[in-house]
Amino acid sequence: MLDQATRDRIVDAFFDTYETRKPLPLPSKTWPGIEVEDAYRIQQAFIARKVAAGSKVKGYKVGLTSKAMQEFSGTTEPDFSAITDNFFVPEATPIPMSRFFAPMIEMEIAFVMKEPLRGPGVLPVDVIRATDFVLPAIEIVDFRVERGPGLSVIDNIADLAFCGAVVLGANPRRLDQIDIRRVNGAIYKNGVKELEGEASAVLGNPVTAVAWLANKLGEFGTSFEPGDTILTGSFVRVLPVEPGDEFTCRFDQGLGEVSTSFV
Repeated sequence: MLDQATRDRIVDAFFDTYETRKPLPLPSKTWPGIEVEDAYRIQQAFIARKVAAGSKVKGYKVGLTSKAMQEFSGTTEPDFSAITDNFFVPEATPIPMSRFFAPMIEMEIAFVMKEPLRGPGVLPVDVIRATDFVLPAIEIVDFRVERGPGLSVIDNIADLAFCGAVVLGANPRRLDQIDIRRVNGAIYKNGVKELEGEASAVLGNPVTAVAWLANKLGEFGTSFEPGDTILTGSFVRVLPVEPGDEFTCRFDQGLGEVSTSFV
């Protein structure tokens, strides 16, 4: 475990990356004693500073929801990060590449909560009762740490679970209108279908991902609040982004599509 002063220095270093535009050397290598709890405390402190400066927590993301990504990252469970309001980008608004370090695209289903939900003991049925509606979503993955050999779940967690931005669609569906496990989706890059998959790739059911997160947040004394938006994890692999790229994610069962582009 790290002492608080060291955690604070790492938070300072993450904020510095936005000024220098230079990725941070991997915390897991720079501070060999760092543990998963340290990484979450660093993430919490980063978010707390943003909130103190005027940002608001608008939701959370679940990451590492596939078995392959967990094995790659050396973990046996997903991870998560809070998401502040400045991470949400309006649909179909061109986004400057200069905003990011190494952006990549994921397609996800986002849950919007209508009731508070606090773990422990949250079950999928509790998630269903507490959810207002779901939306099609794009997560823009980004890295404020250096990408390379040795990248670990600790680096992922400390770096906001690699969240760079979120784009939400505007076609809500209630959970009783769809079979969310069987939602199919495809990513189109510059008009060409690149990837497709099914929502069941997310822990068997995205509802399970939301229940996991509610229980995990309970360990940190945090809960979902009405209006929170929860990104449940991608059910296809990531796609790299180049300037000029346009992406559309299309979902069946009436969820529609969501688009973004990069300049």
